[in-house]
Amino acid sequence: MSLENFHEVRLPMSIAFGAQGGPERRTEIVPLASGSEVRNALWSGSRRRWELGGATTKLETLRELIAFFEARRGALHGFRFRDVVDDRTSVTGDAVSATDVEIGVGDGQQTVFELIKTYGQTVRRIWKPVTGSVRVALDGVETSNGVVIDTSQGEIRFPTPPSAGAVVTAGCVFDVPVRFGADRIETSLDGFGAGRAVQVPIIELLG
Repeated sequence: MSLENFHEVRLPMSIAFGAQGGPERRTEIVPLASGSEVRNALWSGSRRRWELGGATTKLETLRELIAFFEARRGALHGFRFRDVVDDRTSVTGDAVSATDVEIGVGDGQQTVFELIKTYGQTVRRIWKPVTGSVRVALDGVETSNGVVIDTSQGEIRFPTPPSAGAVVTAGCVFDVPVRFGADRIETSLDGFGAGRAVQVPIIELLG
């Protein structure tokens, strides 16, 4: 993913609390004369969307939201968002381990491997792992000797290529790269020291 127009900062949880949304897919459904139907996937994967705001909150939180929005210049710059419902490679939501997901097999030459998460046969690329959360293993044995984690690109770099046939696995906690879905924020004053943001969409950035 290009670093252009992306800020490596996370939306504060005080603002993100109460966000509604999740994964979205695009499927074309064609009804046939027989009454059956044909379904075609128009997207290769999911794209996630959320809506912030709507509930009454402290004015301090609204001021924090406006400041964050202005610092990102609206929809221009992307940022990190923690989706607490789906924020780790462990499908069950347990603590991550170095053997959560197989991310590759060594060939004696490759040194860089991309972080992913799997949902059955579906693979999701992980671009923004959380610093300090990434764990790596070779053939089931956890290792960190000389391993470099690029948390801005979601890549693992080994100092020397894993040997041919070595199974590379990893696990991590991760953020979602997103941007504001609009260049405008509307707020209202609902009482003394309280207000709300009418609607604040955010949308996942795809690599």
